[in-house]
Amino acid sequence: MIETIFRNAVTGYLEKRLLLALLDFSRHQRAARGLIAIFLLNSANFEILFEKFTADEIIPVAAKYDKSMEYPWDIVKKAHQLGYVTAAIPEEYGGLGLDMVSTVLISEEIAYGCSGIGTALLANDLAMTPLILCANDDVKKRFLSRMCEEPLVAAYGVTEPGAGSDVAGIKTKCEKKGDEYIINGSKMWITNGGPANWYFVLARSDPDPKAPSGKAFTAFAVEGDTPGITRGKKEINMGQRCSDTRGITFEDVRVSAKNVVGAPGEGFKVAMKTFDKTRPLVAALATGLSFRCLDTATSYSLERKAFGTHIANFQGVSFILAEMAINAELARMMTYKSALEVDIGRPGSYYASIAKLFASDSVNAAATNCVQVFGGAGFNTEYPGEKLMRDAKIFQIYEGTSQIQRMVIARQLLARVKQNGYY
Repeated sequence: MIETIFRNAVTGYLEKRLLLALLDFSRHQRAARGLIAIFLLNSANFEILFEKFTADEIIPVAAKYDKSMEYPWDIVKKAHQLGYVTAAIPEEYGGLGLDMVSTVLISEEIAYGCSGIGTALLANDLAMTPLILCANDDVKKRFLSRMCEEPLVAAYGVTEPGAGSDVAGIKTKCEKKGDEYIINGSKMWITNGGPANWYFVLARSDPDPKAPSGKAFTAFAVEGDTPGITRGKKEINMGQRCSDTRGITFEDVRVSAKNVVGAPGEGFKVAMKTFDKTRPLVAALATGLSFRCLDTATSYSLERKAFGTHIANFQGVSFILAEMAINAELARMMTYKSALEVDIGRPGSYYASIAKLFASDSVNAAATNCVQVFGGAGFNTEYPGEKLMRDAKIFQIYEGTSQIQRMVIARQLLARVKQNGYY
């Protein structure tokens, strides 16, 4: 049944792409195009498919995986069978080639069930996106095609113990020797670091500390079983505990020059292009969690009684719920807009950062309010609010902190006004 629904959804998706191609309007008509895209986005086939998978496969086991902190391999395998995990891979390499708007819908729905499982499932996009954007055909065939053939996961190895937001400050280095590069250094907080079949790795290739970032780093696709790679222990995090996060050490790791992603020396540019496409996905995860917080808090307010009536009847509680609904809807619309900007082909960092920032801050407010509506029960592990609150915090940290997003937004806003004379 669900396989049939999925095939119908893909058919509907292809029809949507054709219609969007026909609707390649002028600059003044793009608003209509965006509304049409969002309308098509909410087709019955997509809604049934993603809601059913989340309801049947994720929600029933989310608490179990949170407590056990095991990697959700069973769900990864089921998601792979339905094409979720490799949806963004181009069709010529075995994927569905879904556009960003469609992928955002998947992310939001899955995160509604559990954002930790959502991160485990969709972290693949972060590793695969730089290859999709910048790798040559040989690298794509060798690393992307295998992801479609069997349920594998990959990891994005950029963050280091002393370089999180400061990507240009990474210390992992690579040295070219003949037809190979020798990589040495350590990465930290690498999602999917333990089960990864391969890694996207960014390393400094120019030892000159004064070299511009755009020419100082080289990116690679590195096989996970390459000698010299050591996977650290699974880190025990505050939330999203079934997502596998580790440190990865590279000691004299030899990588063929054929595995370079993009041009040598331009790895920093590859990494930045990746964030433009993956931040809308993170915003979608946060948005899905916001709606889960809203539904959880609202349902409880309609059951819990105090002073002879349901607490939903108190203005103080109802206003909290209204604020949660407003912010969740706004996060959703901003996320869809940022995804559409990517699909149109315009530079995406401005809207991607706005979406990521607003959705991340909103979901933390939503989780806090969810706990507040539950009162004392919200502070207890037998109720859902505390898990939602723990899971929410990371959105203000990974894929660029909320402070970094504000820097990106401000910089691009000022550049836009200087160039055009107006916003």
